[in-house]
Amino acid sequence: MIAFLTLLEREIKRFLKVIIQTLISPIISSFLYLLVFGVSLGASVTLKNGMPYLSFLIPGLMAMGLINNAFQNSSSSVVTSKFSGDLEDMRVVPITNSQIIFAMGLGGVIRGFLVAAVTGLVGTVFHYYKLGEPLYVQHPFWILFFILVGGLTFSFIGIFIAFIARTFDQLSAFSTFILLPLTYLGGVFVSIETLHPTWQAISKFNPLFYLINGFRYAIIGSSDVQLGTSIFVCLMGVVVTYIMARIALVKGSFSRW
Repeated sequence: MIAFLTLLEREIKRFLKVIIQTLISPIISSFLYLLVFGVSLGASVTLKNGMPYLSFLIPGLMAMGLINNAFQNSSSSVVTSKFSGDLEDMRVVPITNSQIIFAMGLGGVIRGFLVAAVTGLVGTVFHYYKLGEPLYVQHPFWILFFILVGGLTFSFIGIFIAFIARTFDQLSAFSTFILLPLTYLGGVFVSIETLHPTWQAISKFNPLFYLINGFRYAIIGSSDVQLGTSIFVCLMGVVVTYIMARIALVKGSFSRW
């Protein structure tokens, strides 16, 4: 247990040392999204249920911040540990594979939570300025639930990709060509109800769609999918990605590229 807590502490301190890159930069990006899409363009966007577009956008941006930062935290941790030799040392330390995975995973959850929380606070300021009232979380338990399961899922994916990648290009390719498109197509900026039926059907095969809509239900009480479906898909995501991360940890390379 001591080894697990020590590794978790190291993960937290690692991203706090470069706080401008790990926290400030994504927060600035969210600020710009809110300014451009939520305030400038939001007035011209009409949702079917009459909901203000800014209210719809904020939960999506929070989920996007969680997803990206949880993935980046764990993947960068594995890569830097490979180059520093820390991963090799873990082979002789009394710590289990599950403890390594969950320590890195929770580090990603904490970083993702901080980014999502500050994004939500900034969004609330915009919401109050634009609509005259703050944005309240409708279901606090469920927002914590989706932060935990979503953060763990994408932290585990980051561990898996970092272990199987052989170059920095392979690592960045996953983020650029798979994670980013799935995030944008998961309903961050638009409701799938506005899409053509074909694209609606395709979107329902995107696991990020269920996480993003889980966030949206927890914060504004509205979603494009049933809450139970979002919970089931997200829990399955944690289980599947944990297995992937464990296999990668057992069979992957601990040495630098």
